[in-house]
Parts: sequence; C-alpha cells; structure tokens
Amino acid sequence: MNYSYPFEGFGVALVTPFKIDGQIDFETLTRIVDNLIAGGVDYLCLLGTTAETPTLNTEERQQIVKHVTNQVNRRIPILVGCGGNCTANVVNELKQYDLDGVDGILSIVPYYNKPSQEGMYRHFCEIAKASTKPLVLYNVPGRTGVNMSAATTLKLAREFPQIIGVKEASGNMEQINEIIAGAPENFRLISGDDYLAMEVIRNGAAGVISVIGNAIPNTFGKVIHLSKERRFDEAATVNSKLEPLYGLMFREGSPCGVKALMSSRGMLENVLRLPLVPVSRALNDEIVEKFKNIT
Repeated sequence: MNYSYPFEGFGVALVTPFKIDGQIDFETLTRIVDNLIAGGVDYLCLLGTTAETPTLNTEERQQIVKHVTNQVNRRIPILVGCGGNCTANVVNELKQYDLDGVDGILSIVPYYNKPSQEGMYRHFCEIAKASTKPLVLYNVPGRTGVNMSAATTLKLAREFPQIIGVKEASGNMEQINEIIAGAPENFRLISGDDYLAMEVIRNGAAGVISVIGNAIPNTFGKVIHLSKERRFDEAATVNSKLEPLYGLMFREGSPCGVKALMSSRGMLENVLRLPLVPVSRALNDEIVEKFKNIT
C-alpha cells in the first residue's frame, strides 16, 4: 500500500536466521526478506529485539544492514535499530553506521540503569541532534524496566521535528491514546504489540512493527491492511484466528516463539544465540497445533 508516512501500515521486526554453527545465515535471510516483500509488508525494521541484536557484534550488525538494504534496493522503507544505555556510545554508533538505503533510526529507551524522565529526555535530545535520519523512539517497559511517559514522548516530538514517531509497546491504552491525541502533525504512534495492533490502529496509530509477521506475513498483513482501510469487522475475523498464537510467541521469550513457528514451516533453522534458547518441546508442539487451526 502507498502511504505518505514512511513507517505506516504493516512493518516487520526482522529476525536474524542462524546456521547450526551459530553464524548468520545470509542465504536464508534473503529468502525471508523476499517472502516478506511478496507477502505485502510495507517496511522492515532491522536490528530490533526480534533480531537478537544484543548477541550481534558491530561487524555483524553492519553486515545485516548492508545485506538487506542492497537486497531491498529502496522498494520499501527500512528502519534500523540503534540504541543503548550509554548515550555517548549510541551517538558514536550512529556515526559509524553506513546508512545509505536506510530511511530512519529506531532507538530504544535506555535499559538497566533506569533513567528518570529527565534522563530519557536528555538522552534522546543528544541522539536526535546526532542522527542524520528521522528518528523513531521505542518504549518497551517490559524489557527496559522503565516507562517513558506520554508527556516525555510528546515533549520530544514537539521540540525535534526529526523525531517522527514512537514504537509504543507499553500495552497501556490510556498512554497510547494520550500520545495519539497530543501528537504534532508529523509525529505518529506505531504499535509494538501484535495483539493490540488492530485496536491501536482504530484509535489512530500508523500501524505496527510486528513479530508474528515474520512467519505469516500474508495473514497478519490482512489484519493491518484491513484495519488501515477502516474495515474492522473483516480485520477482526482474521485477527480472531490469530489470537491463540499471539501469546505463544512470547511465553518463553522472543524471538524464540516466532522462530519455532518459522522453523516448523521450513523457513529457517531453529537456532538462537545464548542466552536465548529454543522453546520447550511442549510449547513448540502447542505452537504447531495452534497454527494448524488457523490454516
């Protein structure tokens, strides 16, 4: 679909496929990207949580960005993750990346050291000043240990035109609606939760950055594209079939669940890098069984 905002509609947080020996499987990565584009994805998000980015070294991160941007060749927009809990390191990393073919940067709220709202604000001020690309903030309290408030998000959005959105994965509908209602003209909220995407789009969000979309882009893409067309009854019919799968994707960690589903479909080897491990046999069997029920 054609949108004026670069990160609108159905985005996918791309997994990193590994070979049995733990090395990046670029041949499989190519097939996954081809499948996503054929499946109607509107844009890709590289080097996010789903990519197991903390386990990738700097060279591997740069290789993934180069590989995917060359393959996509500007057919769809690309968002690249660059964040951390040391502001100076994030700024330096931004300067090191070759961002040719990249349309924006996704930067997570600092984790572990639990900054205050003022600390988060100052952190993103520095990143906004340093970035040569539009910036999308990423609020995911379940992983960072802190929640960036709607007030802080909107303050940044109003002060920095280059901050064009937030991937909001708090699951807090009150906060989500406050951001949507108070956002300046060129700032959009993107859902970070597959299970909430339809409802958040109904309330005015740009779309979603999806995990489950890696495995079933055609099916989940219908939910998003129908929702964007305000055809919510039809979207709900498709979404209801997927609801049993959403929680399973995260029960034993992410991207463990979606990799199990993809592996069961022959899309990649079910290999993760420590400290992540494949899901248990019981969960794997449940994922496979639930998927059979939606096809």
